[in-house]
Amino acid sequence: MPFDCFGQQFTDKELPSLATGVAAGIQKSFLISAPTYGAYSRGAHSLWIERASGTLLANPDFKRTIETVCGILKKGVVCWVGLTADDAALQTFEQGAVSLEGEAPVALVPPDALNKKP
Repeated sequence: MPFDCFGQQFTDKELPSLATGVAAGIQKSFLISAPTYGAYSRGAHSLWIERASGTLLANPDFKRTIETVCGILKKGVVCWVGLTADDAALQTFEQGAVSLEGEAPVALVPPDALNKKP
């Protein structure tokens, strides 16, 4: 989303609070438990990640792993949210190739992303 839509610019220093706000939006539909957080880089970009368990409020039998990844770009913010049913789906989400502002494509989430605390 372009900074113009927010009415302000954000910096890497503000990334954890911005991304936490994005992840909190999920709580309107899901009961969130056991969140873990991390920070990592992809090329010249800092990214923040939250992984949590989620249970749909309207259907307690609907359980998913919810992962939110956000980063600051030159002219805006980018976030991905994955709701995955199993480890295979989580790996597909995390290993999806992304290219940020013309950099070489890489997997969205590196294996050690949750080992580096924000």
